[in-house]
Amino acid sequence: MSGNTTRTTLLIRVQNADDLAAWDEFEARYRGLVYNYCRSRGLQAADCEDVQQMVWMHLARGMRNFEYDPAKGRFRDYLGCIVRNAISRHFRREDQAKTPLDTTLLAILSGDQVGPDHEWEREWVDHHYRLAMSTLQQTFEPKSVMMFEQLLAGNSVSEIAASFQTSEQSVHKVKQRIRARLKQLIAEQIREENGSET
Repeated sequence: MSGNTTRTTLLIRVQNADDLAAWDEFEARYRGLVYNYCRSRGLQAADCEDVQQMVWMHLARGMRNFEYDPAKGRFRDYLGCIVRNAISRHFRREDQAKTPLDTTLLAILSGDQVGPDHEWEREWVDHHYRLAMSTLQQTFEPKSVMMFEQLLAGNSVSEIAASFQTSEQSVHKVKQRIRARLKQLIAEQIREENGSET
């Protein structure tokens, strides 16, 4: 089974609670996204782990009857709603009642958040970038990946060319090739997440 097929059918596979391999893959794929979002909302590492457990338990129940319908919304919105609800429940627990909350949590806890959750969207974009970079690191030469990462860090083409003892034209070619592949990978991941064939 190809990697793309595995990812395309992942949402279908996790509907079977007995498919532990699918759940392991699912959790590995989204753990970083959920964790980073929790941290961006002011949660400490231990609290993030508690929220993660709530999220996976809720998903284990909800995914049994989950049917992807683009007309009803995107999977990332469904997941984002579950994560926000888990954060809210975490801070409503009695043992947290006397703990002062970071003001960034107030909108979530009050349920007054309206409109898009820009922080979730930003984390989702970062999540897909990290997934794509992980794939890219396995398929491109390490030297090329290092060049690209230095470009992202703000180093100039001339500095990188000198550092790697290559021409500026070579650095530009690496940048174009990796950027094009990165865009392609991210587009594929989003289609797969939405249950579309690639």
